Amino acid sequence: MKTYASLLTLSGLLMLGACDKEDPVQELEQEVITDVTLTFTELDANGNPTATTLSFTASDPEGVELGGNPEIETISGLEAGKSYRLSLDLFNGIANESITEEIEEEDAEHQFFFLGSAFDEAFSYVYEDEDADGNPVGLLGTVAVAANASGNSVIRVILRHDLDKSNASAQNPNWAEYEQAGGETDLDVSFPVQF
Repeated sequence: MKTYASLLTLSGLLMLGACDKEDPVQELEQEVITDVTLTFTELDANGNPTATTLSFTASDPEGVELGGNPEIETISGLEAGKSYRLSLDLFNGIANESITEEIEEEDAEHQFFFLGSAFDEAFSYVYEDEDADGNPVGLLGTVAVAANASGNSVIRVILRHDLDKSNASAQNPNWAEYEQAGGETDLDVSFPVQF
């Protein structure tokens, strides 16, 4: 009887172990982005780039969206009354791959939105890039700084994936209701701004 009970216990444990191995491992669908760099290149009165370039990075070795405490540089040095070309660079340091290149290849599925108090008070943004259908992407754009810009504010950068870009409001880079166009958020990071 003891042998029979032991065999039942052993077979039960083996079955439980087998179930664990057969259960699919859930994959993380969200892109892992460990580094987000915003580069501001000053534009002259004719809209041509000058030699003045400022870069600011948010980083977390586990992923900016996944880690517990990303290091985020404060945006400073932008001058009131000037315009800047803003380019974004995203990188996955875990897999050593450029997320920027992936977004460029799949640009019809991605779009950035730029929110935060900086766009309520001091900045305006215009998309400078588009996908094959003529819809905005946001890896490249122009930021104009108001002549009276001062104090502290925040730039919130949001990357959406699989959204409906035909939604008329999706043409607005500062659209606070961006979730209405559907899709999922791959990135949501806020940079402090100081003047």
